[in-house]
Amino acid sequence: MTDLNVLSELLQKGADYLLVQDNDWKRLISHVGPCQFEPRTEGDPYEALVRAVAYQQLHSKAADAILSRMLGIYQDRFPSAEELVETESDTLRACGFSSRKIETIKAIAQARIEGDVPDRQDAETMDDEELIARLTKLKGIGRWTVEMLLIFTLARMDVFPLDDLGLKEGYRRLKSLSDVPARKEMESISITWSPYRTIAAWYLWRVPKTWNDPN
Repeated sequence: MTDLNVLSELLQKGADYLLVQDNDWKRLISHVGPCQFEPRTEGDPYEALVRAVAYQQLHSKAADAILSRMLGIYQDRFPSAEELVETESDTLRACGFSSRKIETIKAIAQARIEGDVPDRQDAETMDDEELIARLTKLKGIGRWTVEMLLIFTLARMDVFPLDDLGLKEGYRRLKSLSDVPARKEMESISITWSPYRTIAAWYLWRVPKTWNDPN
């Protein structure tokens, strides 16, 4: 687990690194200010994956409400994998989960019980691509979902989700492009931000929608 003091130093180093990339990055970082990235240091990959599934294709408020109702089933705490597997599908459906998502989160819980989803301690010893390869074998779990886990749960500093539309759109606005870059082009561009691609993503998520408007 990343020490908070170490994390603070990394965030500053990353911002300083991006600041000298070019004038666009300098302007963005000056506008947004210091990087305030806050990983969710509690929980483990099992919990992070279930939460990520809840948020798939939903506005955050709707997903928040679904998770709140689910946690209420377990006295406002996150259920163990065993508890989730044993929970009736109709009970989860009443929380707002679709049939597909119920199938997915139960599969995640079962995989945790069987050891296919590592606990946090084991996950900390695995590199990014190893975790991605292992967890994307689960039904309903794609690379983007695991990358969100790497960023927000494990606080990995060099992750850039290439399939994230918000990041591509942020870069388009940053550079005043007419179209978002293709995936391969974005991959090539993002390499120049290594080893601080997570911090680059944090800033690109915050490019104002009015960035190209004349002042």
